[in-house]
Amino acid sequence: MIIDLRSDTVTKPTKGMLEAMWSAEVGDDVFSEDPSINKLEQKAADIFGMEAGLYCPSGTMTNQTAIKVLTQPQQEVICDVQAHIYKYEAGGMAFNSGVTPRLINGDRGRLSPQDIIDNINPENTHFAPTSLVALENTSNRGGGSYYSLKQISDIHQVVRNNCLKFHLDGARIFNALTETGDSPKDLGQLFDTISVCLSKGLGAPVGSVLLASKENIQKAKRIRKVFGGGMRQAGFMAAAGIYALDNNITRLKEDHKRAKQIEAALKQLSFVESIMPVDTNILIFRLIPSITNDEFLTKLAANNIKAAATAKQTIRFVTHLDFNDDMLTELIRVLKK
Repeated sequence: MIIDLRSDTVTKPTKGMLEAMWSAEVGDDVFSEDPSINKLEQKAADIFGMEAGLYCPSGTMTNQTAIKVLTQPQQEVICDVQAHIYKYEAGGMAFNSGVTPRLINGDRGRLSPQDIIDNINPENTHFAPTSLVALENTSNRGGGSYYSLKQISDIHQVVRNNCLKFHLDGARIFNALTETGDSPKDLGQLFDTISVCLSKGLGAPVGSVLLASKENIQKAKRIRKVFGGGMRQAGFMAAAGIYALDNNITRLKEDHKRAKQIEAALKQLSFVESIMPVDTNILIFRLIPSITNDEFLTKLAANNIKAAATAKQTIRFVTHLDFNDDMLTELIRVLKK
């Protein structure tokens, strides 16, 4: 038995998902004629009460497309210093859109209204015009921390008062909504664009959907094309996304429950120096100075357990739908050993 806790992207399609993929009706999506993709895009848009959607191969592409739609070169994007759009998208903001990030040390990846107010540039030819605020929910490097609808609404008010645009990297947005109980439609009314990942947590093998107004999605289609994201008969992949939205959202609470059980076990172990609060399905903890990441990961690997290092002395576990109770029991046994 291999226990893989490196990410919630490592899942394999379930039997039901494979059957949905096998029976998918397909067409040429570059001509907007793939019925499965069209269905997925509209389904995701309807969930969040937004006008339209655009299916892309990755969350990086949906994020980078949104940034390019909402900005012009030489402008500045406000985001957390740990944000995925800055940390893990290969300098895409600068390369694709010619914009620079304004990095903020938030609260485990989360920004406050005052953070935004304090970092909007004045009208001055020396400064890049502030144009966009981007949030990440949940925050990957924040250990799965999330915003409430009220927190986002307060930021939205600052954004609108200052005539800025508003993007949500919602790679794990359903993990956040599982905890807050907030309505996706209420959330959708606050943003210009939302990126929803189908392969993190929801178990689809590939794909993300960008949500926005019809006008912005038309702009996004041209950008997706120049990024090389125009797909042909990709409906079999979209069918996996539809299945994920229909079947794999409510079960996210199981991932969160197992993560809390791992947290409780880690707190009892002498080689764990500290652990971030566990809010959803991501656990980030620090090892004591006498144990290196490589030593710890090697010991795990010897017991058929895979994990990831995120910084010096820092390990990440991510629970997901392919991590079950038997694996949880074995993981805790090995950690205690």
